[in-house]
Amino acid sequence: LFNHNIEVVTVNPYSVKRNKENRDNTQSKSDKKDALVIADMVKNGYYSFVRHTPESFEKLRVLMSNRDVVVKRLVSSINQLNRWVDIVFPELRQVFKDVKAKGAIATLRLFPMPTKLRFMKPDEVVAGWKTVMKRQPGLKKAQLLVQVAKRSIGSLQALDAYKFHLEQLLEEYDLAVKQLERVESQVTDVLTKIPYAKKLLLIKGISEISLAGILGEAGDLSGFSHGNSLLRHAGLHLAEASSGKWKGQIVISKRGRSRLRRFLYLATMSLVMNNPEFKAIHSHNVKVKKTKKMKSIMKLIGKLARIFIGMARRNEAYCPDKLQSLFPQAAKK
Repeated sequence: LFNHNIEVVTVNPYSVKRNKENRDNTQSKSDKKDALVIADMVKNGYYSFVRHTPESFEKLRVLMSNRDVVVKRLVSSINQLNRWVDIVFPELRQVFKDVKAKGAIATLRLFPMPTKLRFMKPDEVVAGWKTVMKRQPGLKKAQLLVQVAKRSIGSLQALDAYKFHLEQLLEEYDLAVKQLERVESQVTDVLTKIPYAKKLLLIKGISEISLAGILGEAGDLSGFSHGNSLLRHAGLHLAEASSGKWKGQIVISKRGRSRLRRFLYLATMSLVMNNPEFKAIHSHNVKVKKTKKMKSIMKLIGKLARIFIGMARRNEAYCPDKLQSLFPQAAKK
């Protein structure tokens, strides 16, 4: 259609469902009725234009969607590893607090069963670690590992089956880690091809992953007229239901891209923790204006959207002085 110079618009399916009763006051649905409802909505202007997405932004969207799947599998494999440790070798956490730490993973690969580990010497444990790790835990860790293995209360039955299960879990964990590294490497390469991405990454607190998630879901930010347009695209604009004297609660509409909302929120939280300007404004909102923390975060998401759109449209660098000039009291604090 684009190639034939035909203007393309899209109508929200949810809006079609809500408007179908306006024609005949019934909840009936058919292909003919849907076509009439859609035609009426287009005639009345209840549509949005289809925005062309450049190839780099399309790549980011596909890669970040792929990354979400890989991260889910990685988290699932870690949870199953924790369950396995709880059953077979719960005392392992006395030596390694995190099961996915390098030392813990190396221990699970080499000598996961406490029944065999209790008869080993600490020197043998260290020697085993050296075969799979460049920087391995010391002799004290090995001594502690042998001690906790001797008094382990882990399961003593079906150990062969548990060992086979652990091998499969570690294979799945290794595959997910490798795939995550490859996906994130691809994301980094694509970001280098977007002209203003480098300037956005210079903002302290903005990571490559959060920026890739925002650009992948939103597309080319220079195509938005204002930050509020980006918020509406994400479903972060406000919605109110009031009637007469009754005033309903003002809430976020959530009619938009959920993944874009998530990455905007995560980016803002990172800025509040790491960026001095955003940290000062958030502190000013909470302590001086007595604003609730979540409400302050939502306001800062709007500010981040406006900063991103302004930088993308004008292709300019981030200027902390502009933000401080708008909130001099907050900057001082």
